[in-house]
Amino acid sequence: MWNSMLSLQISPAALSELQGNYIKQATELWNNALHLSSLGNLTAAAPAAPPKPLGDRRFADESWNANPAASFMAQLYLLNAKTLQQMADQVQGEEKTRQRIRFAVQQFVDAASPSNFLALNPEAQKLALQTQGESIAKGMQQLWADVQRGHVSQTDESAFEVGRNVASTPGDIVFENDFFQLIEYKPLTPTVFERPFLLVPPCINKFYILDLQPENSLIRYAVSQGHRVFVVSWRNPDASCAAWTWDDYIEHAAIKAIEVTREISGADQIDSLGFCVGGTILATALAVLAARGQQPASSVTLLTSLIDFSANGILDIFVDEGLVQMREKSIGPNAPKGPGLLKGQELATTFSFLRPNDLVWNYVVGNYLKGEAPPAFDLLYWNGDATNMAGPMYCWYLRHTYLQNELKVPGALTVCGEKIDLGLIEAPVYLYGSREDHIVPWDAAYRSTQVFKGDKRFVLGASGHIAGVINPPAKNKRNYWVGKSAALPGTAEQWFATAVEKPGSWWTDWSAWLATHAGKQIPAPKAAGNRKYKSIEAAPGRYVKQKA
Repeated sequence: MWNSMLSLQISPAALSELQGNYIKQATELWNNALHLSSLGNLTAAAPAAPPKPLGDRRFADESWNANPAASFMAQLYLLNAKTLQQMADQVQGEEKTRQRIRFAVQQFVDAASPSNFLALNPEAQKLALQTQGESIAKGMQQLWADVQRGHVSQTDESAFEVGRNVASTPGDIVFENDFFQLIEYKPLTPTVFERPFLLVPPCINKFYILDLQPENSLIRYAVSQGHRVFVVSWRNPDASCAAWTWDDYIEHAAIKAIEVTREISGADQIDSLGFCVGGTILATALAVLAARGQQPASSVTLLTSLIDFSANGILDIFVDEGLVQMREKSIGPNAPKGPGLLKGQELATTFSFLRPNDLVWNYVVGNYLKGEAPPAFDLLYWNGDATNMAGPMYCWYLRHTYLQNELKVPGALTVCGEKIDLGLIEAPVYLYGSREDHIVPWDAAYRSTQVFKGDKRFVLGASGHIAGVINPPAKNKRNYWVGKSAALPGTAEQWFATAVEKPGSWWTDWSAWLATHAGKQIPAPKAAGNRKYKSIEAAPGRYVKQKA
């Protein structure tokens, strides 16, 4: 890393141009500020014209323009921020180091905004005067409460309770082991498809992102479409789980869930869905089973999942040999102090700082400087419900996927005692990416089309990693793209060049595709489970309520 830093440089021509532009714009800004100040001091009937809006929502309140000093400070900040970002873009050197510099500069720029400081924020100062200091007192109370919680509050956490007003779709826990509970949901239709439908959510989050509210629940939607739905609810690992490995998650969780779902339903094959890391886990499990001569899946749906890790956007800056070794030595299977946990709050903080203005500083200003309680928002409640990860599992995942990109290579990895080849999975695959996804860039999701060998369909949705996936048809929001033909060319850009845009939710396209692989209709079961697997407790179960 040090050698990479030493090799960095900005060409003299580019630096000279940046300096010239900065001096010119800073001079204009200073002269305008002096001009407005002189006009403001005149007592004649020629008042100063109001300054132009700053064009940044952090400075949208009228108090920023009403206060000349604050307006000047905000404009100077925006100029400095733009110049620093331009300098970072002009750095010449190794690409990953350049990406890290751009990321670090963006973090600094966002943190240094005058809106983040009470002494420089006229909106917060005005509110403090209007409330006679009550807003500051309340802000300090909320700051202390967040210190005790260990994170910045993004929503009113007291407004939600898992099982009451989130994760409330009726169902039963029909199986559990140390790794997961298996939920079977109560049918909403008199008949169901003969093949059950198993969902594997990401183990780095709680499953109920797929079941927030009845009106936006993908789980409830699938049940309402006549599917017999089963969902993996991951255990939130504690110290007793610190030694869990990737193989454990595959053998004792994903493969076990497939086995129990088949046993309960009596079906030879199941429909399956994996979301984010859950998709990577599901694909690995099916590849292990394929190596054992088994093809339990009638269909596979992968939502914003990575299979080919050759280029993964901003997350790539966090992964190199040195960083992976550091994790292996601190929480890996052979760590000097023994395996450990990746704490859920560390992971949540990392993801929040991928979008710091939206997920960090916005709440610092609102919660602490203005004393405003964050509004109740189910998605942000879920986002703050952190989950730990077992260190050995996490280290294996980092090394063999993000760092070495071996999952897509036939025979490169041995998992659960089997050399795996994703190309041996015979089931048709529905692949979904979100166009504005910053965690799984849509072109990275598209690359999976070149790995699987069977029938494939790729669909691109609007919006980001979560909002793009959770887009129920009833709201008639956003749009999606489908291929003009069944052809899946070598690159995402080639596919998009001929893609056809459709209005509304991609769920209807997926539901129609899934129905063709679900088998015939049979009477819906009258009770969850079967004689061997009886109901243990009502959904959503105990595991999802465990806190990190």
